[in-house]
Amino acid sequence: MLPTLQVGPYTVIALADGEGPFFSPRSEVFPDATSEQWAAADRFDPGAVDAEGRWWLRFRAFAIRSDRGVTLVDAGIGPADGPAASWAPVPGVLPASLAAAGIAPSDVDTVVLTHLHTDHVGWAVVGGEQARPYFPNAEYLLQQAESDAIDAVNPQLRSSLIDPLRASDRLRLLDGEAALRGGERVLATPGHTPGHQSVLVEAGRERVAVTGDLLVHAIQLLHPELAYAHETDPARARASRERLLRRGRSADTLHLATPHLTEPFVDGRAGTASAAVGGDGVSGSGSAG
Repeated sequence: MLPTLQVGPYTVIALADGEGPFFSPRSEVFPDATSEQWAAADRFDPGAVDAEGRWWLRFRAFAIRSDRGVTLVDAGIGPADGPAASWAPVPGVLPASLAAAGIAPSDVDTVVLTHLHTDHVGWAVVGGEQARPYFPNAEYLLQQAESDAIDAVNPQLRSSLIDPLRASDRLRLLDGEAALRGGERVLATPGHTPGHQSVLVEAGRERVAVTGDLLVHAIQLLHPELAYAHETDPARARASRERLLRRGRSADTLHLATPHLTEPFVDGRAGTASAAVGGDGVSGSGSAG
């Protein structure tokens, strides 16, 4: 059974696409982290470090399903010839995860691309020279600021992703916060990249934020001030993290749906290694399920 979280009329479904080690030592990509901070992060998410001390990542997307339709947030690492093939554990298994959730590619009406890093767009467009949107009925949403910065973020994606989406009239550029047709909201959360965005699902005083790479490791949940080496603007990234986490103070619950932590759903209000939400929606220890 796939990990899910029910929030009012919305079912948020974690869709695995792969897992594997990061290509750089974690001490290099979080250069300011202390040994005490690493120890706390490893207690919170012990599955994020392997026996050799490498940072072990999960790669996942999220589906948000309601009676208004299906929104997909991010598109994983992709097939064997996808844009992340040089470093990620391709081929991904997102198609099988979607099938396990009872979702056909044609069922997806909205795809939110949080940003233009290759491990988040892999299944968005497929087919090589005969490129086509993998989700044929979906509108693909990207921040204008991200599109404007494509040559700095990932120039290879202009021809392999952006151009095919434009040619098929499937790309919609946003300028900041926006409501989705299903009732969710896109939030501008810049810093990791210039036009990074996240998705907020709300029902009453319960909230789920699908974070994208707003935080990439549990150490940034426990210590939001810590910069990640691949953030284009660490100060803006920190401000975006802190702003989103503050939203939890006015809610009864704030769950974070994260692409790279061991558990897909974690408690965004904890600020300590006190709670994580496992696949059955019950608070757990924060370790791999």
